[in-house]
Amino acid sequence: MTPFLIIGICGVAVLLVSLVLGDVLDFDGLGEWFSTAALGGFVSALGFGGATAQALGLPMFLSSLVGVGAGVVTAWFAIWLTRVVRTGGTDEIPSTRDVLGWDATVVSDIPEGGYGAITVRRGGHVLRYNAQAERPLPAGTEVHVTGVLSPTAVTVQATYDALP
Repeated sequence: MTPFLIIGICGVAVLLVSLVLGDVLDFDGLGEWFSTAALGGFVSALGFGGATAQALGLPMFLSSLVGVGAGVVTAWFAIWLTRVVRTGGTDEIPSTRDVLGWDATVVSDIPEGGYGAITVRRGGHVLRYNAQAERPLPAGTEVHVTGVLSPTAVTVQATYDALP
């Protein structure tokens, strides 16, 4: 069991080095299976999986097979997780021009001829703008953004006014 534990600890050390140094140690030409995350996951799972199998009474050969199986599964999971993280969304925060035509909610009363405030919720972003309307609108009114006055101000119309 001791050799398997040493192998597992070495795998954890590779994973820790890959966390600190990132992609510096990755072998770019060899593909995803030879990334430090995949190799560290494989080696650590091989060691700890083999040690667990041996502790359960399996002979060395079968413990090795269990360790290799656990290593392959862990390496695949590390590759999949790395892909998810690298290709995750990096959507930009919407600009004032982007909110034109979106629905919003009045959060601060819009007086006649003055400014109130609205919030626009889109794609996980909560944006707040100063807003002007043709007539007074109380807080809580659902509105539609109809124009852009400046980077921080828009014109709105109540959604029930916009219906035909």
